[in-house]
Amino acid sequence: MTKKIQARAWRALPPLALALTVAGCGGGGGGGQDNAALIAAIAAINAANNQPPAPPPVDKGCLIGDSGTPVVVGSGDPGDPAAPEPASGYVLGHKLVYAKNYMVVANHPLATRAGCDVLKAGGSAVDAAVAVQAVLGLVEPQSSGLGGGAFMLHYDAATKKVQAYDGREMAPAAATENYLRYAVQTDSASGLPKPSARASGRSIGTPGAVRMLDIAYKDHGKLPWKDLFSYGITLASDGFSIGGRMAAAIASSEASLKRDAEATAYFFNADGTPKALGTKLKNPAYAKTLNTLATEGANAFYTGPIAQAIVDKVAVTTAANDGSAITPGVTTMADMANYVAKRRDPVCGTYRDYYVCSMSPPSSGGIAVVQALGILETFNLSLYKPTAIDIEGGKPTVMGVHLVSEAERLAYADRDKYVADTDFVPLPGGSADTLLNKPYLQQRASLISLSKSMGTAAAGNLGSVPLGIDKTEEHGTTHFTVVDKQGNVVTMTTTVESTLGSFHMTQGFMLNNQLTDFAANPNDTVDPSIKVANRVAPGKRPRSTMAPTMVFRKNGDGSMGEFVMGTGSPGGGTIIQYVVKTVVGALDWGLDAQQATSLVDFGANNTPAPNSTVSPTNVGGEHPAIDTSNSGNNDPLIAGLRALGHTVAFGPQSSGISTIIRTTVGGKPVLTGGADPRREGIVLGDTFTP
Repeated sequence: MTKKIQARAWRALPPLALALTVAGCGGGGGGGQDNAALIAAIAAINAANNQPPAPPPVDKGCLIGDSGTPVVVGSGDPGDPAAPEPASGYVLGHKLVYAKNYMVVANHPLATRAGCDVLKAGGSAVDAAVAVQAVLGLVEPQSSGLGGGAFMLHYDAATKKVQAYDGREMAPAAATENYLRYAVQTDSASGLPKPSARASGRSIGTPGAVRMLDIAYKDHGKLPWKDLFSYGITLASDGFSIGGRMAAAIASSEASLKRDAEATAYFFNADGTPKALGTKLKNPAYAKTLNTLATEGANAFYTGPIAQAIVDKVAVTTAANDGSAITPGVTTMADMANYVAKRRDPVCGTYRDYYVCSMSPPSSGGIAVVQALGILETFNLSLYKPTAIDIEGGKPTVMGVHLVSEAERLAYADRDKYVADTDFVPLPGGSADTLLNKPYLQQRASLISLSKSMGTAAAGNLGSVPLGIDKTEEHGTTHFTVVDKQGNVVTMTTTVESTLGSFHMTQGFMLNNQLTDFAANPNDTVDPSIKVANRVAPGKRPRSTMAPTMVFRKNGDGSMGEFVMGTGSPGGGTIIQYVVKTVVGALDWGLDAQQATSLVDFGANNTPAPNSTVSPTNVGGEHPAIDTSNSGNNDPLIAGLRALGHTVAFGPQSSGISTIIRTTVGGKPVLTGGADPRREGIVLGDTFTP
């Protein structure tokens, strides 16, 4: 009991009670016992006077609004950020959010609320992740869902351990290396899968997100599993309003969605028109699925009616709207029952005064992020921080973008050649260290010129490992970051691969098209006798670029210290660029969580443009700091990069970065959060205004 509360309590007591309390409880040095006795005495007197006990302090977290009456997200009240608005390239004015003990940042306001409510109730970061994913699958079916996969990094504040969780989809047991290449796997004359590899049953991998959340919950869950789905069930039953990104996805995918009867009934009006922005949408089938998971556990997803419905949908052979052919997949109930989510060691390395951990294979994202940072460690990036730094992150400098992009070209080159599902294709030397050791990274850094772009980088010479380039662009992905009251952290990227996945819908959710992340051609195009690393194989997981990432202080002995930062993003092959930009912005350029998130997206993925041998450098043209008029020639950043030999692409970027950084205010540790202004997300927690 604080001195202030004690003083109020003493003043509230009548003289006799005060004397009794002082005589019976006040002496001695056992402060805890004194306080307990004082509380008991006050309670007894209050009871005698028929006074109810004082209510416990109220946690007013998970509300939004800087002034006036705070708003409950999803209430529909004025200022509710969940009110639907058109999809926008960039929303100005996102402010840094401060919280005392817990925080969640997700790419949809209703999902952020779901996670925050769990944290407020005392749930763990993993509990919140389950609740967030349950809602994202409803309100962002174009980006993620129960029918997809995910990667999670978890930090246990008590044990100081970082654990990676792999919920990547798996190819069915009957798949061959030609699974995506020929409609009949053994017959090249059969033609391509119909209507395309993506929209066929062949693209659908055995979903992994539910099982991954299940094993993470068994390791770190606190609240009852069944309670984590309640908000998702309520939203699915009572309805939610279609947001801008979802409305745009429905409209742009109309022809593909209408091949599926369940998708047609859900996403389209009776007259066949797409359900529009702001339409209230109910999903009783999804509510039923969540209720089954809540009451029967994750096994109910991989066995029984839900699993059978998935298998049946993968096997569909004709389109519902016109009877045209759809090539079926070969997923069986055994594939569903045998799916295994895995605990893996994260990929970690040091960067200046920090320790950076990210996702391990089958994601290539973590290795590429840590490698790019390791290459950049050679350069003093603090000299090239953005100019005119404001709430939007400022204007990147030519040399800052040049160095980061060149480092990424080198990292992507190695990623393309050497990284795949390590359960099938080992890394050079048998571990990530071959790609991440300091001497190797310094050698790679020496290839960077300060005066000219390398255009396209070559992979390092690490032995004869088959080439496996994946040029798939993911758009069906999202990301969220969570810190709970105990300081545990989750950073999780979750996906159905492309927008609305394979366009196959069952039980209220979309099925992924994740297997198109494999190389369709199992043979190297230059030397067909060489098999590519990222080819299809039974039970194999396709390579990903997802890179949920955490940053820690580096102790004097080089070991990992206290948590500093959690971040990640959707974006397919550009995820690596978004994460590196955000980490560099925070660690090298001193940007806060919102500024680093909002900062212009930039980087390079080392994939040559069509009819070119040069890979373009991306500069996000949706950002207000970039002038795309006159083919970009009026913008000094674009012009400066061109002068260094860069081919600059300045189309709008669609990152969805969610960042939490631990810092201090008034000498006390606090959490700060930033949500990407390119998406609909928000930051919630036990927030305060410093």
